[in-house]
Amino acid sequence: MRYTFCTRLKIPLFVDHDVALVITSVADSGGLEVVDFSGMNMSHHHIDSHMLLLVSDCYDPLDPNGNFTIIFDTYDWTDDGYLAKVTIQNLFQYRHVDKPGWQIGWIWQQNEVIWSMNGAFATEQGNCSNYKTDIPHSCKKDPEILDLMPDASSDNKSEDCCRGGVLDALAINPSKSFSSFGIKVGNLGGAPFSGHPPLNLTLNAPGPGYTCGPLKSVDPTVSLDFGGRRQRQVFRTWKAICTYSSFLAGETPVCCVSLSSFYNPEITSCPKCSCGCREVTDKNFGTCLRPAYPFPAMSLTGDNSGANFMSALDPVKCTDHMCPIRVHWHVKTSYVDHWRIKLTITNYNYQRNFSNWNVLVQHPGLSMNPITYSFNSTLLQPSFRDVVALFWGIAFVNEELIATDEDGVGSVSTEILLEKDSESFTFKNGWAFPRRVYFNGENCEMPLPDTFPTLPNGTSKTQPPTHWLFLLLIFLISQTLLLHAL
Repeated sequence: MRYTFCTRLKIPLFVDHDVALVITSVADSGGLEVVDFSGMNMSHHHIDSHMLLLVSDCYDPLDPNGNFTIIFDTYDWTDDGYLAKVTIQNLFQYRHVDKPGWQIGWIWQQNEVIWSMNGAFATEQGNCSNYKTDIPHSCKKDPEILDLMPDASSDNKSEDCCRGGVLDALAINPSKSFSSFGIKVGNLGGAPFSGHPPLNLTLNAPGPGYTCGPLKSVDPTVSLDFGGRRQRQVFRTWKAICTYSSFLAGETPVCCVSLSSFYNPEITSCPKCSCGCREVTDKNFGTCLRPAYPFPAMSLTGDNSGANFMSALDPVKCTDHMCPIRVHWHVKTSYVDHWRIKLTITNYNYQRNFSNWNVLVQHPGLSMNPITYSFNSTLLQPSFRDVVALFWGIAFVNEELIATDEDGVGSVSTEILLEKDSESFTFKNGWAFPRRVYFNGENCEMPLPDTFPTLPNGTSKTQPPTHWLFLLLIFLISQTLLLHAL
């Protein structure tokens, strides 16, 4: 058997989707030491180097089709170039683009200039000294493009533009998961000309971690006109796919998971040093510094490399896990036919609020008609058996996860009521706890399964709740008294 290790995403190693392996160390022989958590039963294995297949372009198994798609549609010719509509589509189910928004760039193959734009702007004009009358919008060989803000003048706007670069996740708000702008490209000489697609497409959304493929010619985009009775085709279409890797974005995780239950007084905390180890900088308030998350605003004049992004630091509450975000899963109550969960997301960052946050949970029990009381939710369909649920805030209620201050930590929470599946439901072997949790598309550090809260000795999954035992006792006493009275 050969194993595949995803080098770009910090996720457990999977073989045939049903075997869960977590890498623990690299052996001296070049292989890997792994722990098998299949069925919540631990066993240790060694994978030799000749059995290991390293893959650099891995995808998220919970969102295998997630990507950013960038499309250039040329819809008209000009005297020295063309008019195009550029569209950025967020096809990630649960990864969104927050403030300060997306930024794309490229390198022209020829001597192109941007005569004008609507719906977006180039951050630098560049050297346009060769033009005496009509001055181009940008003469840069490698322009960087930003979205306009919502309050931009109507003369500069285009259709589906001007949200400050913010793109919603596809599963949450598909109507706001894409953005577009118009561009007039020139300086290609006289007709006939065709132009070539730009090279080295880059995307920051808003930080690093995105890798874009080349713009390739595809079938021209077709739109409908006259109430859908006529098809209208652009002259040509170039398309590129951009993927995301948390490994490329930065090596420090940003969230962790803690667990608790009504049947065990012990709380399983986030793994120690999940997101780095603490270095106290303020003894009075217990303030620690860690790499900034979310990524800071992009500099329009300085270095926007991944190293520069990661050099920014955020003050966070000092904890053993040092994560700015903690997701807590509490098994609250068990009823005859249902069980109840409390899900809490806590923000330990002293300076940053999280707008339009979302949490993704993988758990087989979520297939049993979950009722979520204080969050929005929807079920996603991954490529394997366990159900995945996506949770996000309710507008004007809890869509913003506020920062921590001296008065307390910022948090949002909800309770989730789930039906019991008689074929699979159990509190044994950690079944009641999630398999995987994401916050804003980032994989959260999970405790090891052997640390999950366990049932007291002798407890059965079919043990009735205490209140039913009490009612049964009352019934028996009443029957006894009635027989004595007779």
